[in-house]
Amino acid sequence: MAKNGWVSKYTCKKYCIHTEKSNESLVGNELNREFDIGQPRKILVTDLTYVRVKQRWHYLCVIVDISNREIVGRSAGRHKTAALVMQAMSQIPMNLQTIELFHSDRGKEFDNHLIDECLTAFGIKRSLSRKGCPMIMQLQKAHSKQ
Repeated sequence: MAKNGWVSKYTCKKYCIHTEKSNESLVGNELNREFDIGQPRKILVTDLTYVRVKQRWHYLCVIVDISNREIVGRSAGRHKTAALVMQAMSQIPMNLQTIELFHSDRGKEFDNHLIDECLTAFGIKRSLSRKGCPMIMQLQKAHSKQ
Protein backbone atom coordinates (compact mmCIF):
# COMPACT_ATOMS: atom_id res chain seq x y z
CA MET A 1 0.00 0.00 0.00
CA ALA A 2 2.81 2.40 0.92
CA LYS A 3 4.56 1.68 -2.39
CA ASN A 4 1.45 2.80 -4.29
CA GLY A 5 0.63 5.70 -1.94
CA TRP A 6 -2.59 4.10 -0.73
CA VAL A 7 -4.03 4.89 2.70
CA SER A 8 -6.48 2.69 4.56
CA LYS A 9 -9.80 4.23 5.53
CA TYR A 10 -10.51 1.42 8.00
CA THR A 11 -10.47 2.57 11.60
CA CYS A 12 -10.43 0.62 14.83
CA LYS A 13 -12.52 1.56 17.81
CA LYS A 14 -10.23 1.82 20.80
CA TYR A 15 -11.08 0.19 24.09
CA CYS A 16 -10.99 2.77 26.82
CA ILE A 17 -11.11 2.13 30.53
CA HIS A 18 -14.11 3.77 32.16
CA THR A 19 -13.63 5.50 35.47
CA GLU A 20 -17.13 4.78 36.75
CA LYS A 21 -17.75 1.69 38.85
CA SER A 22 -17.81 -1.68 37.15
CA ASN A 23 -20.81 -3.95 37.39
CA GLU A 24 -21.00 -4.91 41.07
CA SER A 25 -22.67 -8.29 40.51
CA LEU A 26 -21.95 -10.91 43.14
CA VAL A 27 -21.52 -13.60 40.47
CA GLY A 28 -17.98 -14.96 40.66
CA ASN A 29 -15.35 -15.77 38.09
CA GLU A 30 -15.78 -19.55 37.95
CA LEU A 31 -13.65 -19.93 34.81
CA ASN A 32 -10.79 -17.93 36.34
CA ARG A 33 -8.84 -17.61 33.05
CA GLU A 34 -8.52 -21.39 32.62
CA PHE A 35 -9.11 -21.27 28.86
CA ASP A 36 -7.52 -24.63 28.07
CA ILE A 37 -9.86 -26.84 30.07
CA GLY A 38 -13.18 -28.45 29.48
CA GLN A 39 -14.89 -31.13 27.52
CA PRO A 40 -16.59 -30.29 24.23
CA ARG A 41 -19.92 -28.52 24.56
CA LYS A 42 -19.60 -27.96 28.34
CA ILE A 43 -18.12 -24.45 28.73
CA LEU A 44 -19.06 -21.52 26.52
CA VAL A 45 -17.50 -18.05 26.56
CA THR A 46 -18.89 -14.95 24.91
CA ASP A 47 -18.06 -11.35 24.18
CA LEU A 48 -19.11 -8.43 22.02
CA THR A 49 -16.91 -6.52 19.63
CA TYR A 50 -17.36 -3.49 17.39
CA VAL A 51 -17.40 -3.58 13.59
CA ARG A 52 -17.60 -0.52 11.38
CA VAL A 53 -20.20 -0.84 8.63
CA LYS A 54 -20.87 2.08 6.28
CA GLN A 55 -19.60 4.75 8.67
CA ARG A 56 -21.56 3.33 11.66
CA TRP A 57 -20.51 1.07 14.50
CA HIS A 58 -22.29 -2.26 14.75
CA TYR A 59 -21.90 -4.96 17.37
CA LEU A 60 -20.98 -8.60 16.91
CA CYS A 61 -21.75 -11.11 19.65
CA VAL A 62 -19.82 -14.38 19.41
CA ILE A 63 -20.26 -17.47 21.59
CA VAL A 64 -17.30 -19.87 21.59
CA ASP A 65 -16.96 -23.49 22.79
CA ILE A 66 -13.83 -23.20 24.93
CA SER A 67 -12.68 -26.79 24.32
CA ASN A 68 -12.02 -26.35 20.60
CA ARG A 69 -12.51 -22.59 20.01
CA GLU A 70 -15.47 -23.32 17.72
CA ILE A 71 -17.97 -20.50 17.22
CA VAL A 72 -21.30 -22.02 18.21
CA GLY A 73 -23.44 -18.90 18.22
CA ARG A 74 -23.27 -15.43 16.72
CA SER A 75 -25.37 -12.39 16.01
CA ALA A 76 -24.85 -8.85 14.78
CA GLY A 77 -26.81 -5.66 15.19
CA ARG A 78 -26.71 -1.92 15.67
CA HIS A 79 -27.33 -2.01 19.41
CA LYS A 80 -25.43 -3.68 22.26
CA THR A 81 -28.31 -5.32 24.16
CA ALA A 82 -29.32 -8.53 25.88
CA ALA A 83 -31.52 -9.26 22.85
CA LEU A 84 -28.38 -9.41 20.69
CA VAL A 85 -26.87 -11.94 23.13
CA MET A 86 -30.11 -13.96 23.18
CA GLN A 87 -30.10 -14.03 19.39
CA ALA A 88 -26.57 -15.51 19.47
CA MET A 89 -27.66 -18.04 22.10
CA SER A 90 -30.57 -19.10 19.91
CA GLN A 91 -28.04 -20.07 17.21
CA ILE A 92 -26.32 -22.67 19.43
CA PRO A 93 -26.86 -26.02 17.64
CA MET A 94 -26.92 -28.23 20.73
CA ASN A 95 -29.06 -29.12 23.69
CA LEU A 96 -28.51 -26.19 26.05
CA GLN A 97 -29.08 -28.47 29.05
CA THR A 98 -25.69 -30.10 28.36
CA ILE A 99 -23.85 -26.80 28.87
CA GLU A 100 -22.37 -26.44 32.35
CA LEU A 101 -20.86 -22.93 32.37
CA PHE A 102 -21.51 -19.69 30.47
CA HIS A 103 -18.70 -17.13 30.92
CA SER A 104 -18.76 -13.46 29.88
CA ASP A 105 -17.57 -10.06 30.98
CA ARG A 106 -19.61 -7.91 33.37
CA GLY A 107 -21.38 -5.85 30.70
CA LYS A 108 -25.08 -5.17 31.26
CA GLU A 109 -25.90 -6.97 28.01
CA PHE A 110 -24.65 -10.20 29.66
CA ASP A 111 -25.53 -9.67 33.32
CA ASN A 112 -29.27 -9.01 33.27
CA HIS A 113 -32.64 -10.64 33.93
CA LEU A 114 -33.20 -11.87 30.37
CA ILE A 115 -29.93 -13.83 30.30
CA ASP A 116 -30.43 -14.94 33.92
CA GLU A 117 -33.81 -16.45 33.07
CA CYS A 118 -32.42 -18.30 30.06
CA LEU A 119 -29.46 -19.73 31.97
CA THR A 120 -31.66 -20.74 34.91
CA ALA A 121 -34.19 -22.43 32.61
CA PHE A 122 -31.47 -24.66 31.16
CA GLY A 123 -29.54 -25.19 34.41
CA ILE A 124 -26.41 -23.39 33.18
CA LYS A 125 -24.06 -21.87 35.75
CA ARG A 126 -22.96 -18.28 35.15
CA SER A 127 -19.40 -16.97 35.38
CA LEU A 128 -18.36 -13.33 35.03
CA SER A 129 -14.86 -11.99 34.44
CA ARG A 130 -13.22 -9.93 37.12
CA LYS A 131 -14.04 -6.23 37.07
CA GLY A 132 -12.32 -4.12 34.41
CA CYS A 133 -11.10 -7.07 32.33
CA PRO A 134 -12.93 -7.49 28.99
CA MET A 135 -13.31 -11.05 27.66
CA ILE A 136 -11.79 -10.24 24.29
CA MET A 137 -8.54 -9.13 25.96
CA GLN A 138 -8.43 -12.33 28.06
CA LEU A 139 -8.92 -14.58 25.02
CA GLN A 140 -6.29 -12.70 23.01
CA LYS A 141 -3.73 -13.13 25.81
CA ALA A 142 -4.54 -16.84 26.15
CA HIS A 143 -4.30 -17.33 22.38
CA SER A 144 -0.95 -15.52 22.12
CA LYS A 145 0.57 -17.85 24.74
CA GLN A 146 -0.06 -20.88 22.51
